[in-house]
Amino acid sequence: MNTITRHPLNPILKATDIPYDASLIFNAGVAKYQGRYVMVFRNDFGSTDDDWRPFREGKTDRVPRFDTTLGLAFSNDGVKWEVQKSPCWKVATDEIGRVYDPRITVIDGVAHICFAMDTKHGLRGGIARTEDFAKFDILSLSVPDNRNMVLFPEKIGGRYFRLERPMPVYSRGRDCFDTWSGWSPDLKHWGGHELVLGVEDVPFANDKTGPAAPPVKTSKGWLTTFHAVWRDEKVNYGGWERAWHKKYYGGIMLLDLDNPAKVIGLSREPLISPETDYEKKGFRNDVIFPGGMILEDSGEVKIYYGAADTVEALATAHVDDLLALCLPVQ
Repeated sequence: MNTITRHPLNPILKATDIPYDASLIFNAGVAKYQGRYVMVFRNDFGSTDDDWRPFREGKTDRVPRFDTTLGLAFSNDGVKWEVQKSPCWKVATDEIGRVYDPRITVIDGVAHICFAMDTKHGLRGGIARTEDFAKFDILSLSVPDNRNMVLFPEKIGGRYFRLERPMPVYSRGRDCFDTWSGWSPDLKHWGGHELVLGVEDVPFANDKTGPAAPPVKTSKGWLTTFHAVWRDEKVNYGGWERAWHKKYYGGIMLLDLDNPAKVIGLSREPLISPETDYEKKGFRNDVIFPGGMILEDSGEVKIYYGAADTVEALATAHVDDLLALCLPVQ
């Protein structure tokens, strides 16, 4: 698929660009905020490839310890980034292990961050509000297990909406997860959950689908990326694990403007597939995970994505070409 163009400076952010301890820079949220591009990125650090090799080779069952922070960067052009001198957010208590995988949506001029949170009692999805990316007020946390939440940038029918990916291991079978939606009157209390995109709806997924970047509004509908995972037990793609059987793709779909739980257009092929070295080789091989999408006034769409769980990359396309990919859904 030639609709997208990978930026020639890819990867646009990597560990060597960070002025503090950093190993893996990926799955960033990106938005335009107060006249600049802002990026909040996931940084996993504290262990090296040499630390992981004995585990990967089956010589030990001990998983190396690593830590996670969220970093902050600004840009005037959305390509070259000025990374702030220290992480912007780290949460660690007796109950909470870490916060990671941020997504940014600007609502009524204020930035809202969706995130995943590891706790001793399960993985929770959360929403926080920030005006300066220095102080984060947590508005809501889900029950376990839910993640990959993204907010719509405006109310629809007087309600806030989000996409999410619950992880019902028992009801659907292990690693068979789908994309859902929910709504809220106040960003704190959530209900009205509906299935949006099942694994069976996507020809290039058999393991899971889930939200990726927050949706952007077009005259045709809400345009949004999603992640799609194909699992093949006969293939070991490689990476840090002894056996990695999954390949992650970036997909694109169109949701109804008035009912964002309804898919009205869907590309039957991946929007972005792992092809380049930085997408195919890293901490987890063959992984594409979009986390930011910006629709420019010119019609250009910037799509920011984590590659191989190791670096952050950028692809561009014209909005009309992306809409054309979203074939009608009956």
